[in-house]
Amino acid sequence: MNDPIGDMLTRIRNSQMRGKSVVSTPASKLRAWVLDVLADEGYIRGYEKGTDERGHPTLEISLKYYDGVPVIRELKRVSTPGRRVYMGVKGIPQVRQGLGVSIISTPKGVMSDANARSQNVGGEVLCTIF
Repeated sequence: MNDPIGDMLTRIRNSQMRGKSVVSTPASKLRAWVLDVLADEGYIRGYEKGTDERGHPTLEISLKYYDGVPVIRELKRVSTPGRRVYMGVKGIPQVRQGLGVSIISTPKGVMSDANARSQNVGGEVLCTIF
């Protein structure tokens, strides 16, 4: 797999289209950090670590709905393995005039765009959520 973050975001999008409450993805530290930001911002209920039938570590993501409609309306991958997108603190994009969230990988860890601006750090823009 070349793009693990893109794979996880696609699994979330596909599961929401089908109305699933839980989706499973292979576990990694970067995926867990991205899911921490999603949970802190209120886009997912949370996640739990587990294993699949072959004993490989997985993350079970609990998706969030409001009146039967997914809370996440739009989930886009910005930086890909073939095209990395780095931004300074002044260039960090606002998603839908601040209604959405950008997830940034900074030297101080993976965080939302608001946290990156408050800590005055830039980094790689992983994805945007609205």
